[in-house]
Amino acid sequence: MSISKKMSEEKYKHIKVELPKKIDKEGNMIKDGIDGNYAVISINRPNKLNAITVQTVKEIAEALETMELDPDVRCVVLRGTKHFTKKPAFSAGADLSNPLDPKIKPNIPMHMSHAMYMFHKYFDLIDEFNKPLIAAVDGYALGGGCELTLVCDIVIASKRSSFGFLEILRGVLPAGGGTQRMIRHIGLARATKMLYFGERYSAERMYEWGYVAFLTDDDKFEEIVHEKARWLGNAASTSLIIIKKCLKFGSQVPLKIGLQFEQLGFGVNSAAKDVKEGITAFLKKREPEFKGI
Repeated sequence: MSISKKMSEEKYKHIKVELPKKIDKEGNMIKDGIDGNYAVISINRPNKLNAITVQTVKEIAEALETMELDPDVRCVVLRGTKHFTKKPAFSAGADLSNPLDPKIKPNIPMHMSHAMYMFHKYFDLIDEFNKPLIAAVDGYALGGGCELTLVCDIVIASKRSSFGFLEILRGVLPAGGGTQRMIRHIGLARATKMLYFGERYSAERMYEWGYVAFLTDDDKFEEIVHEKARWLGNAASTSLIIIKKCLKFGSQVPLKIGLQFEQLGFGVNSAAKDVKEGITAFLKKREPEFKGI
């Protein structure tokens, strides 16, 4: 076992992290990993259908934080483990069997509100990650698992996948952002239908609604996920970061303020090395070779 792999396993209990492989100046591999400028974070709780806890989302947020300034990581894929033991799942939702913090009393509203605050805290950190974040969904994305896809930028799903909020069937509600973020993606009427009736929706239906960006055959899922991650990993990093901020935050303010974000972002991006490379490649009629930040 490599030292880096051992450290990763010691640090994270609920996830597995795969980083890009490292090549030295002579072209020799000095660290094995992903063949591309992107990383993969896998929820690694196969016996629980990758059900999430506060610890799970905390680890995801912490892993993303380590990648914020890593120039080798220009895109991240968030997925469920490929090595499932029961059924394929991105995440089947919150782990209801997981005990809450001993300080939190289930029958005290203030305590339960704080418990959900902890989920919001880490979901928000994931949502604010600077670089492109792909939710690669193969199987269930239910409840908290569906909410986790909501803080990603792009959803790629296999046709055997399903999405939904089943909380109403348990007498609770999707309070990890489900009542707020889904509306912004598919509209009030569709989100209301999802939340009120607790039904599962196929990946095809979510694709029709515009939520799933890429719908794949089950046997093509891995290929498409890596293809899209590799494309983003080779794209102009500064442009992608600014586009992401304009989309996420500009859409939350009046149009005139959003346009100001866009103008300022365009100015900041003009100093990026990738701009010169992109224009030069266009004029010379060749493919650009973006180097990232």
